[in-house]
Amino acid sequence: MPEEYFQAGMEPEIEAGVGQALEVLARAGAELVPVSLPHTQYAVATYYLICTAEASSNLARYDGIRYGHRAPVASSLEDLYGRTRGEGFGAEPKRRIMLGTYVLRAGYYEAYYGKALRVRRKIADDFRAAFTRCDVMVTPTSPIPAFKLGERMADPLQMYLADIYTVAPALAGVPALSQCCGFTGAGLPIGLQVIGPALGEEAVFRLAGAYQRLTEWHTRHPSAFEGRA
Repeated sequence: MPEEYFQAGMEPEIEAGVGQALEVLARAGAELVPVSLPHTQYAVATYYLICTAEASSNLARYDGIRYGHRAPVASSLEDLYGRTRGEGFGAEPKRRIMLGTYVLRAGYYEAYYGKALRVRRKIADDFRAAFTRCDVMVTPTSPIPAFKLGERMADPLQMYLADIYTVAPALAGVPALSQCCGFTGAGLPIGLQVIGPALGEEAVFRLAGAYQRLTEWHTRHPSAFEGRA
């Protein structure tokens, strides 16, 4: 149980649902051990610096010449690039391309992208150290309940912050999965994240499968989750 994933700011229903899941695992024989991932607070910023830089670099190939969509009408090569990308990419890809282009600019590369790469290494080191004390980690998937499709599109920052618990395993290069561990009073699913060490997919699937077998009834009957472990 990473201490940084169980702190103030989590929705009470999420905390209760994940707490009940941990009780189920403990009753089945799991030993709950607190561990620390001290660089978790930098995970979201690090992830979105790196992923936007990679988006900018990788999506540059979609220029209307070699890959993907091509604008049917253009007056010049520059116009073709602009029209193709304007028509082919939605608001979120465009936002990431612009942010990534900025952090990769000369004079900004080391201040942003280079520093993010160094923090990613520290995040990976945190996970390696933690896995010397445990076989797998169990955390909430998100500090908030599931939100409606498109509900946070008007506020990208809030949407990015909801990823705080899931981006760190991706940065560290370790396997993780999310499964349902209950429902809120409004019937929205609560996510339980299982994280394993590098190349530890088998351990992740074993724990997730065991939990699913122990609690299979509530995945079929959301209303039955209330008041039960």
